[in-house]
Amino acid sequence: MKLSATWELNLKTEDAMGKVQNAYSKSLKEVVVTIANAAIKGSPVLTGNNKRSIEYKSDDKEGQINSTSGYGGYLETGTSKTAAHPYFRPALDANIDKLPEGMKAHL
Repeated sequence: MKLSATWELNLKTEDAMGKVQNAYSKSLKEVVVTIANAAIKGSPVLTGNNKRSIEYKSDDKEGQINSTSGYGGYLETGTSKTAAHPYFRPALDANIDKLPEGMKAHL
């Protein structure tokens, strides 16, 4: 007696990974914009230069938000002569949890 069996495994891992990557990319872009807008809103204002200098960008894998004023970091962390006026960290802390929520929404 000879017994043979065949089976086929149909895991759509590439398709699933593509959907997850797409959801991540969309959610990342949304969160970067949200965090940047919160940082702009929370930036200390004397002349408004730092607020206007906040830039952001994102691609499919990472996002970046920064101030090009030349003193944005000093405002955030303070110096030996001036107190800190955090605006980036509070914006990040308040919005970073939206990344996985956004991914779920896009899946």
